[in-house]
Amino acid sequence: MFSGIVAATGRITHLQALEKGLRLTVEAPALDLADVALGDSIAHGGVCLTVIEKAGAIYKVDVSRETLDCTVGLDAPGEVNLEKALRLADRLGGHLVTGHVDGVGEVLKFERIGESHELVIRAPKPLAKYIARKGSITVDGVSLTVNRVDKTDFSINLIPHTVAVTTLRHLKAGSRVNLEIDLVARYIERMMSAEVQA
Repeated sequence: MFSGIVAATGRITHLQALEKGLRLTVEAPALDLADVALGDSIAHGGVCLTVIEKAGAIYKVDVSRETLDCTVGLDAPGEVNLEKALRLADRLGGHLVTGHVDGVGEVLKFERIGESHELVIRAPKPLAKYIARKGSITVDGVSLTVNRVDKTDFSINLIPHTVAVTTLRHLKAGSRVNLEIDLVARYIERMMSAEVQA
């Protein structure tokens, strides 16, 4: 589990083809890896991946073909938002995030408004029912609050700190982003739609 509070940005520097996926080399000098062991989870742009090798500020993770097919940002070198998995004693500064991406959204607008930025994203139609005004959503691993919803489009206000310390600062109209809906919304929908077993 994660909180959606990005600890640092790192960089995917190398991709090695596997039979069914990729092995990524990640450089993360700004992320404290002292307590990260092999087998631990780190979220990469909102995608939970397992550390399989580590040496100093560099580590490797494997990404399955299935994960690559339903996410963006892991199939090429570049900057990525990073967050280590939560411990039970950690402060939950964002919201409960699983690191399992529900779909890929498209940025419609990313514009500065005063000191902040307005980010407007079009979600895949099946996810729209889970996105609520003042509710939580994860965009590329960042826990954010939805300001406005219009059918499949939703708007978020990004404060200067979020823009400065995450990869969201690189977004523009047409960018594609990983989306994870609120965990509570997912379970409520399942409970309400489940058939009663006789």
